[in-house]
Amino acid sequence: MVGNWQEGAGTRLRVLIAGGGTGGHVIPALAIARELRASYGAEVELLGTSRGIETRLVPEAGFPLHLVEVGQLANVSLLTRARTSFGLPLAVRQCLGLFRQFHPDVVIGVGGYASGPAMLAAIARRLPTMVYEPNAYPGMVNRSVGRFVGGAAVAFAETVPYFRSAVLTGVPVREEIVACGPIQLHPPRLLVTAGSNGARVFNETLPGIAAALLEAVPGLTVVHQSGERAFAATETAYRGRGISPHQVHVAPFLQDMPAQLNRATLVLARSGSTVAELAASGRPSLLVPFPRAADDHQTKNALAMVRGGAAELLPEADLTAALLLQRLQHLLQAPETLLQMSLNARSMSRPGALREIAMMAVSLARR
Repeated sequence: MVGNWQEGAGTRLRVLIAGGGTGGHVIPALAIARELRASYGAEVELLGTSRGIETRLVPEAGFPLHLVEVGQLANVSLLTRARTSFGLPLAVRQCLGLFRQFHPDVVIGVGGYASGPAMLAAIARRLPTMVYEPNAYPGMVNRSVGRFVGGAAVAFAETVPYFRSAVLTGVPVREEIVACGPIQLHPPRLLVTAGSNGARVFNETLPGIAAALLEAVPGLTVVHQSGERAFAATETAYRGRGISPHQVHVAPFLQDMPAQLNRATLVLARSGSTVAELAASGRPSLLVPFPRAADDHQTKNALAMVRGGAAELLPEADLTAALLLQRLQHLLQAPETLLQMSLNARSMSRPGALREIAMMAVSLARR
């Protein structure tokens, strides 16, 4: 621990991190929270909603969690958008009440439902603010507040113009992921992941091609994260085709992602915040962007990885069982390609991102 966050200060740095909904928002938020607590002795609390994965992950990590009631604005019906807009002033008032109780020195928005009202309330109170944006194209909340926040930590150079004061930090990734060793070609392992909710296209397609893939790639094993809701059906689909748990392990959620990445030869994934972990761990990937992601940001993330030579792209609209089998088999049977993609992925990472983001937050609070 560094000690007091400000020379001569008698109080601890207080930080509120707002946002959540999915692992792509919550996991970086927790990484930032841990860094601020460890390096600056900060008192960190988080703000989310009752619908997000933060209700489980934040208490497990040992941080206080406050909940605010706010709905969606992006990719929803006009009726849902109207209800959210109508309820937004109440959510902002809830955040103002939290500020009076907690007295944050800086408010950090990480995107997601709760980030909007928290950032609006902080800007209205003229509190020091910053946002974290992991995508090549910012989400709706961060685009809306980009001109008013004191700073922005972004992962892609393309994102910088959307904010008044942006720093290209990269994405905060756990040290255990940065510490992953070289990819393991023998025996080969395919890691299938699509975030905390899984992906229907993977859950429905992979069991049908698994037998052919396992036969084509000797010694191959597969770890498949399905999401909670699809776990039973995905597990049944594999076992119904005679594929044993030793060949394909299905899990609703992978708690040990650093260990799984360390053992992965190739990763089949969506392209949200996962791309940062792929870069930091140096793992080659076949990316299938979620086609209904807000502003199609997953396609933009995937294209950035493809331009860097770290990944291949397969649009979901083009995905068939036969094509997916062909692309996976081709990559898993091309060790030189995998090794080069691994090196390219690692070159795209910024291992000091977490430290730099924490320093930005402290600098803003000191103002």
